[in-house]
Amino acid sequence: MTEMRALGLERPRWSDAPGVRVPDRTLPLLRDLVSTHTGLCYDGERLDYLRDRLAPLALERGFDSLLDYYYLLKYDADASAEWPRVFDALSVAETYFWREVDQVNALAQHIVPALVAAGRRSIRIWSVPCASGEEPLSLAIALEEAGWFGRVHIDLYASDASDAVLRKAAAGRYGSRAFRQLPLHLREKYFDGDGTGAWIVKPSLKARVSAWTRVNIVRPEEVAAPAVADVVFCRNLFIYFNETMVRHVAEQFAGRMRSPGFLCIGAAESLLRITSRFELQDIGGAYVYVKP
Repeated sequence: MTEMRALGLERPRWSDAPGVRVPDRTLPLLRDLVSTHTGLCYDGERLDYLRDRLAPLALERGFDSLLDYYYLLKYDADASAEWPRVFDALSVAETYFWREVDQVNALAQHIVPALVAAGRRSIRIWSVPCASGEEPLSLAIALEEAGWFGRVHIDLYASDASDAVLRKAAAGRYGSRAFRQLPLHLREKYFDGDGTGAWIVKPSLKARVSAWTRVNIVRPEEVAAPAVADVVFCRNLFIYFNETMVRHVAEQFAGRMRSPGFLCIGAAESLLRITSRFELQDIGGAYVYVKP
């Protein structure tokens, strides 16, 4: 209690979550700790989102205060087992097939042909974060439709920091909203209806993804191996990072990717003021960052 008073933690500033107290300054402490471990930035009104997502985890641990949960994450010997649950709670899994399809088409129609013409006999593609699998499976469909799997060795890897979304990807079961952009004939070709309105990815397509792995993208030791790739799709993640963390991840990519290497990020994201290690190019009508 003396330490809490010295830090000014005894008076609530933010409203408490149901069943969990939120002592003063606790949310900024949690925000900084979460940002360091995950890269995710929670400022302003998003602090309430952070509180609401972590409060149930604190309750499950038997805590009645988020400050106790903070101490667990920062100091407890069991913290490493708890962080995957934090990733699951904070994961934003809103995605769908054929999202920002211009880059998907650029991969199959321009990037892979250019790499093959340059003499690449094995092409490695990494989708991170892959969420529940719609992006890597979209890449697999595009490459399959273009006939590349039969003409060159392709390793397509998918990673995410959340075990929960990786389990969804492993299940390969998708509702109708996931197909709102995918042409109907491709859904019928690569998925089977299960009679309940959901669709199951066919094993032949799912097998095109070489591996599904858990990777925390802000950890260099976890990025080192998969980032040795010809093409990286890392889309709609940097919008949740601050500039320092975006630069950190971009530099990890630049230091590991092959040359030339192709980095696809989201339409709402930019590296132009972040790093000079990549050149922004228009490739087949899609904006792609290229490592020279």
